[in-house]
Amino acid sequence: MTYTARDLVDLFDLEPVERNIYRGQNRDIGSGRIFGGQVLAQSLVAARRTVDTEDRSAHSLHGYFILAGDLEIPVVYFVDRLRDGRSFTTRRVTAIQHGRAIFNMSASFHKTEDGIEHQDTMPDVLPPEALESEIDIIRRQAARVPEPLRSLLTQDRPLDRRPVAPLDPFRPKPDRPVRRAWIRTVGDLGDDPLEHQAVLAYASDYGLLRAALVPHGRTFFDRDLMGASLDHAMWFHRPFRVDEWLLYVTESTVASGARAFTRGSFFTREGALVASVAQEGVIRTGSRPAPADGPAPADGPAAADGPTAAERPETDEGDDT
Repeated sequence: MTYTARDLVDLFDLEPVERNIYRGQNRDIGSGRIFGGQVLAQSLVAARRTVDTEDRSAHSLHGYFILAGDLEIPVVYFVDRLRDGRSFTTRRVTAIQHGRAIFNMSASFHKTEDGIEHQDTMPDVLPPEALESEIDIIRRQAARVPEPLRSLLTQDRPLDRRPVAPLDPFRPKPDRPVRRAWIRTVGDLGDDPLEHQAVLAYASDYGLLRAALVPHGRTFFDRDLMGASLDHAMWFHRPFRVDEWLLYVTESTVASGARAFTRGSFFTREGALVASVAQEGVIRTGSRPAPADGPAPADGPAAADGPTAAERPETDEGDDT
């Protein structure tokens, strides 16, 4: 089944319910719960739809993942109009399911202005044309994916992701906690900057936490390991197109106390740094019973970070952390 960039944008096309209230639908990518990037992108769209001026776009967002999202029901987004200034507009968004907040986010929008400029240098890596698409890598190893997840993890995707140095998703070798991959949408998006920002926000949550596992030679397929995103921050520095190749560089600078910190940078092919990301996630280790036919992976390279909801250990709080 074809899944294009337009399908992804349609997922972010929220239904207006009342003033400052919107409803969004879900799509399962193989994690058994709502992918965090989906809620992030839909929250950004909800916030922007309450900004009345056309001369400003999102420059930053800061969100907290509170509860695991239920794929079976829509998400309702409540937007608080905190401030409408001469240069900046501030919004707060709360995502609701079953009468409880599953995510909240603050977003700021800035009027276009000129100023000083400098940036980090993009690393020297192979171009995307010299690399294999991640979905092709996964499909070649489909027999290693648990049968219940196989169709989801090998389905078409709206994003073409090409790892610079692919890791074995089942038995990776320990390495530096850095990952690099080219990414762009499958198909053109058009010229609406909000759509490009929403898709990049969605993509920014994909695989980010896995950088913390690289130095340990671990994977979210390991049955004694669980992980979940706790918060997510993103800054948009320059205009960009996500239907053109962007290099996503992610790294984990520290892991301690069952939490790991990761950050990322998006570069254009010409080397312009267009967006930055930071995230902290919980990573817990502990025994989990394996099925009778041996260990089964809880997460695949096509899914969100962390085990599927059905295989995740419950916590005292009853939520996803």
